Amino acid sequence: MSKFSIPFEVTRVTKALEEAGFEAYLVGGCVRDLIRGERPKDWDVTTNAKPEDITNLFEETFYNNEYGTVGVYDQNTPDESVRIVEVTPYRTETTYSNARHPDSVSFGESLEDDLKRRDFTMNAVAYSEKKGFVDPYGGEKDIARKVITTVGKPKDRFNEDALRILRAIRFTAELGFAIDSETASAIQESAQNLKKIAKERIRDELSKILMSEQPIQAFFLMKQLEMLEYVTPDLIRGIGIEQNQAHKYDVFEHLLRTMQHGADKGWSFDIRLAGLYHDISKPETRRWSKEKGNWTFYGHEVVGARVARRALNDLKFPKKKIDKIVTLVRWHMFFSDPEKITLSAVRRMVRNVGEENIWDLLNLRICDRIGSGRPKEQPFRFRKYKSMVEEALRDPISVTMLKIDGKYLIEELEEKAGPRIGWTLHALLEEVLDDSSKNDEKYLQNRAEELLKLDDQALKELGESGKKRQEAFEKEAIERIQEKHWVK
Repeated sequence: MSKFSIPFEVTRVTKALEEAGFEAYLVGGCVRDLIRGERPKDWDVTTNAKPEDITNLFEETFYNNEYGTVGVYDQNTPDESVRIVEVTPYRTETTYSNARHPDSVSFGESLEDDLKRRDFTMNAVAYSEKKGFVDPYGGEKDIARKVITTVGKPKDRFNEDALRILRAIRFTAELGFAIDSETASAIQESAQNLKKIAKERIRDELSKILMSEQPIQAFFLMKQLEMLEYVTPDLIRGIGIEQNQAHKYDVFEHLLRTMQHGADKGWSFDIRLAGLYHDISKPETRRWSKEKGNWTFYGHEVVGARVARRALNDLKFPKKKIDKIVTLVRWHMFFSDPEKITLSAVRRMVRNVGEENIWDLLNLRICDRIGSGRPKEQPFRFRKYKSMVEEALRDPISVTMLKIDGKYLIEELEEKAGPRIGWTLHALLEEVLDDSSKNDEKYLQNRAEELLKLDDQALKELGESGKKRQEAFEKEAIERIQEKHWVK
């Protein structure tokens, strides 16, 4: 397929079908992405071959669905995006009585039958090396215009499958496309059909929106088209809710901008989702303070953690995922003034959220700052707090690093409990700090036996020297952490 750079793993599938006398076209999202000059994330082929014809042509396939899709598997390729090429017979569909799935699906006779059942014109374009484009609905033109338009009347498409409403929104965030006016009007009129969609499917589309480059665009559009009620209803309460002087935006826009900064940084799904919900309960906790002459939101993180748990449970997110997001929401208001906070307080915060979550919590705080309209991600105070977190997480340099301990000296070398135990261990530690290969159990056992033969004064001098070396190493380690965060 000379016009596009198409992997061999894909062309071998289409050529094998054609050589067997069948039609074979790339179709759907992969063609759309090729036209856009992007590499497809997955590859779909449509054909007039039946499932049994397809499975007979290839050594490794799997087929276990009602739509006739056969996965052609290539275990030898290192490229995961082409390890499975999905091949589906032409299909036709009957009416949709549940606003989600067709009442029946049957194999079609022509490519045109298959294309007319698709959602949007940009996904109803097929391509083959021999015949070029098949584009009965002007999808290539809409891709060039960056416009999302349905195949046929938009109201009909959305009444058939209401999930297409959310897919249209998701494509605006993923592709940077706009929705044409007639399609947008039909989305607004049909939005209530989303009530018929399983929460798991809404969750999946929402997750894809969050992981797009511009999730903020999707949420503003859902607000405009009156869809939030059926996707993330808790966000609605924040619309128009003014905050205090530390915030430039209302609660709704602040949540979106916090989430968006996570996307701008390329940070994880968890940070983005927590950003969307971190201040979700500011509306119900907002109180006017006469003393401050401003709004307060005391306890919004505690209430918000409960609201986030309910919302994410409703969307059928996995329990482990919910627990993490709730933790981030609950603790996102941590006190971070290093002039007033102690290292032990930092360690308590690490215990509260877990070592596995602490850096996501700090990144959520960064997103929160930018989402508030502040110009700096990380002022000095915050960088200092980060260095304290890293200091709290590191294993301190101490005699506990050694492969032997005081118990061995007492039980095996019959040394009495007393200061000589500490002197010996610190003397051993100094040697290990100079040469880490000496932290070997056999070496330390033999060396400890030698040291314990020394008189008290000689052993004490070696022990104190080791302790000073330990303190110097500790100081150097902390200075390196501070330099890393520009707070030395």
